[in-house]
Amino acid sequence: MTSKELRQKYLEFFAERGHTVIPSAPLIPENDPTTLFTSSGMQPLVPYLLGQTHPLGTRLVNSQRSFRAEDIEEVGDNRHTTFFEMLGNWSLGDYGRREQLEWFFEFLTDIVGLDPAKIYVSVFIGDDNNGVPKDDQALEIWQGLFTEKSIDAKVVDIGSERDGYEKGMQGGRIFCYDAKKNWWSRAGVPDKMPVGEPGGPDSEVFYDFGTAHDTTWGKECHPNCDCGRFIELGNSVFMEYRRAKPFLDGDSRRVSPFERLPKPNVDFGGGLERILAAVQNAPDVFMTDLFNKAILSIDEASSTTYKESPRAMRIIADHLRGVCFMAGAGVRPSNTEQGYVMRRLLRRAVRYADSIQLAQGRLTTFVEETLLPFVGVYDDIVAKKTEIELLVRDEETKFRLTLERGMKHFNDLQRAEISGQDAFVLFTTYGFPIEITEELAKEKGMTVDKTGYELAMKEHQDLSRAGAGQRFKGGLADNSEQTVRYHSTHHILLKALQLVLGPDVHQRGSNITAERLRIDFSFSRKMTDDEKTRVEQIVNEKINENLPIIKSIIQKKEAEKLNAEHEFNADYPDMVSVYSVGPEEASEGNPMLDKAFSLEFCGGPHVANTNEIAKAGIFRISKEEAVASGIRRIKGVIY
Repeated sequence: MTSKELRQKYLEFFAERGHTVIPSAPLIPENDPTTLFTSSGMQPLVPYLLGQTHPLGTRLVNSQRSFRAEDIEEVGDNRHTTFFEMLGNWSLGDYGRREQLEWFFEFLTDIVGLDPAKIYVSVFIGDDNNGVPKDDQALEIWQGLFTEKSIDAKVVDIGSERDGYEKGMQGGRIFCYDAKKNWWSRAGVPDKMPVGEPGGPDSEVFYDFGTAHDTTWGKECHPNCDCGRFIELGNSVFMEYRRAKPFLDGDSRRVSPFERLPKPNVDFGGGLERILAAVQNAPDVFMTDLFNKAILSIDEASSTTYKESPRAMRIIADHLRGVCFMAGAGVRPSNTEQGYVMRRLLRRAVRYADSIQLAQGRLTTFVEETLLPFVGVYDDIVAKKTEIELLVRDEETKFRLTLERGMKHFNDLQRAEISGQDAFVLFTTYGFPIEITEELAKEKGMTVDKTGYELAMKEHQDLSRAGAGQRFKGGLADNSEQTVRYHSTHHILLKALQLVLGPDVHQRGSNITAERLRIDFSFSRKMTDDEKTRVEQIVNEKINENLPIIKSIIQKKEAEKLNAEHEFNADYPDMVSVYSVGPEEASEGNPMLDKAFSLEFCGGPHVANTNEIAKAGIFRISKEEAVASGIRRIKGVIY
């Protein structure tokens, strides 16, 4: 069975049982600033699960495109992916446990043909402290379903996940876990739920691949073990409680703080990739048709095999798929929000591509195979194949420009622990996300001061968010290292604009942060692509020429004779501060102002030499636009 067939069978099965098929919500949530991505089928339906009437009725079903950034570090095993499809069905105050569990079991065993002897389930063991009883109804339903298939339905009370590693299977079929495993609410376990928050017990279904238990995870195996023997297929949440009042420890009456909802809901979510792996009885989601063509191409292009290097190839295949769907949703690589996650995926994919000796630029060639399983399903994404390929190629090229220098800097850090400041520099100067630094450190038996890194980042972000009233002279948001680099680049850029567009170009505004520079300048028309390319070339040539940048205090008249750039209509004193860029042989004792490449009235601060800019990467114009009649604006970045 292919992924396309499985997806369709699921939708048809529940449509036949009175469910309306609803489309997948956007991968980037609409009107929800609290989260970067849609991470489950339930997420867009929360208002209806909380009581709002859905216009399409009380029974719904769909396959939701989802992304979980928190799973990035988990990718590499046999089942975790960042992007995935969540098969979901919902009862909004309609049917309850019996229909839900019977239908899902029927779908798994009778429709897609799973062996019921390989299916195991979990239910809620109860919470005495909060007055929530054991889910005996779900337990009894499961016992009946397994008995009908002539399967012994022994019940094992496990408790916590940790208890499971001690108690083991014990010949059980139905396993009772605590609230950390079998209770759902947006706030987590019952104790953390605020007054008014709904929640309830849930029941998970697992498939047993029968592989040997890996004792590095724990002494004994159990359905929630992470060794790879079991894979969770889906989870049915019975949202039937609401916290009515706070519960205080020590309350002698032990009165439950929960009340029953007048109209309980059912919320089911099941992983398409995982159910498909179970259907094929292959304990590896990357061997299904959703991934296998991309994996085969990566295998053929690398110096190793999938059998020898499964983790690296899984990471590359998963991250490319995530990038494809993010790009289809309009995301572009950046240093913030969804764009940062995309950039992190691509850079991590490059790292693992290098580890298996894939040729530079090969990531682009796997985009087509990545999209093949979605032809006829998500044609809106497939139609953007060429656009996605260009995005992947461009981001890989950008990263490789700094990767070599970044690795050299990393390899120079010969110590047991990488300091927070070093990790910060690797990110801000060389574009290494903290996760890449941590992975590199782990490979070399080193640790990373994550707390120190976060403190450095917070200080950096606080400075970057400084208000306009607290900006430094010259339009700088702060005087951090990267902002100062951009300030010096700003001087070189202005001169480059004059060389390409003509001497009548002058600065008419400036704003510089640690993330980018912005210059407003006098010019009457839109720049051509050739002009922008030439400006970029001049700037990059100069920052790579190791030119000294020198501050001089001279008479205003002398500075004007040297045609030093200065702010329009500004009133300067008789003695002024000017900064010169170049020539190479200039020094503080002999600034050679008449031979400088760039000379501007300025109070600083600046780097001492353009090689300090070159360390951060190359300059690119990210945007050029009109802001007023006869005034253009350029935003530029160094990466």
